[in-house]
Amino acid sequence: MLKEYKTVTEVVGPLMVVEQIEGVKFDELVEIQMQNGEIRHGQVLEVSKDKAMVQIFEGPSGINIKDTKVRFRGKPLSIAVSEDMVGRVFDGMGNPIDGGPEIIPEMNLDVNGQAINPVARDYPDEFIQTGISAIDHLNTLVRGQKLPVFSGSGLPHKELAAQIARQATVLNSDEKFAVVFAAMGITFEEKEYFMEDFRKTGAIDRSVMFINLANDPAIERIATPKMALTVAEYLAYEKDMHVLVIMTDMTNYCEALREISAARREVPGRRGYPGYLYTNLSTLYERAGRIIGKKGSVTQIPILSMPEDDITHPIPDLTGYITEGQIILSRELNNSGIKPPINVLPSLSRLKDKGTGEGKTRKDHAPTMNQLFAAYAKGKQAKELAVILGESALSKTDKLYVQFTKRFEEEYISQGFYTNRTIEETLALGWELLSILPVTELKRIKSEMIDEFMPKGE
Repeated sequence: MLKEYKTVTEVVGPLMVVEQIEGVKFDELVEIQMQNGEIRHGQVLEVSKDKAMVQIFEGPSGINIKDTKVRFRGKPLSIAVSEDMVGRVFDGMGNPIDGGPEIIPEMNLDVNGQAINPVARDYPDEFIQTGISAIDHLNTLVRGQKLPVFSGSGLPHKELAAQIARQATVLNSDEKFAVVFAAMGITFEEKEYFMEDFRKTGAIDRSVMFINLANDPAIERIATPKMALTVAEYLAYEKDMHVLVIMTDMTNYCEALREISAARREVPGRRGYPGYLYTNLSTLYERAGRIIGKKGSVTQIPILSMPEDDITHPIPDLTGYITEGQIILSRELNNSGIKPPINVLPSLSRLKDKGTGEGKTRKDHAPTMNQLFAAYAKGKQAKELAVILGESALSKTDKLYVQFTKRFEEEYISQGFYTNRTIEETLALGWELLSILPVTELKRIKSEMIDEFMPKGE
């Protein structure tokens, strides 16, 4: 039998202190009955002797300390899961908000999940095609990988997120593919953009959407990615699906963590974020992967907007330590009209070599990737030299590199948000651009491969 307590002594922001408790455990689910009969939910953050600190998911507004009743449920926060969730839209706490029926659960799962045993992990090595050349060819996404997008305020990361959700697919695979989309702290306009885009393009039919708005309580924002990842794990490991999890915006999630930490009066770390930010982020990111003996997988694309475009800020800094690379969006490219404005030179996918090559993409994938990187870097240097010394200072070859760089940005990187290129189309475009340069400059590609793939008559 559950005990009911009327011993609330303090409410500070989203936190509540309950005294004279017995047998309460960390992370336990809490029911809070207000004076008007309304039920709110919370979670135990801390237990000390006969006191418990509870975080309230729906926020503290209207709570009367004297008349509030608290019940500890004896179990952690969980979500009811079913394959019927695919095609549905939920709020940050897993309640349906699309007007459809309640989910009839097949299982009830703890949202905190469990870390994958390193011994049970299978190595990510299968190519995922996003239809975006700058990712597929140059910073390849692999099934089971976690590859974040580092953006900035005002950059089109929501358009990129929607494009990946629409277009992503695993090539040469019979398994079903699903997208779990978790939006944290987004505006109403952004929500409408995602909903309209997913419905219009049919992406909603293979997606599970969790939407937490900017005016929803910060505590709910902390639960949203856990809810999404729990559903992703269920679809991957119980229903054998390839699941792509897109989480936007991780900066809003970290701000919510900072807000809760300040309310708890914890000693702040860098920039006021809690000292356990790295640990907390790793509990989310490390839920991506493949498991030996299981057909399904969880692949993650967390999206975060870097405050002041500062890549040394704690959120991108710590995210880069945990994840396997990063896709960086450039304000300069965006201002030049390049869409999506992916800055390929500092971007990186640490697992790209494992998911490319003959039998996965094509044998010319890696050599052309390395050659395009090298040529683009040299072209950027030549453009900078022309700005300082004038074009007359450039050699004939340098001018070809400048021409290559211009076309590379305008034709290869800039493909718009509704162009879905196959990897073959991307490779063909790469060869076309490399044909601008003299063959003697293509030092990273074997001559027999040039003879086989280089467009003739160029």
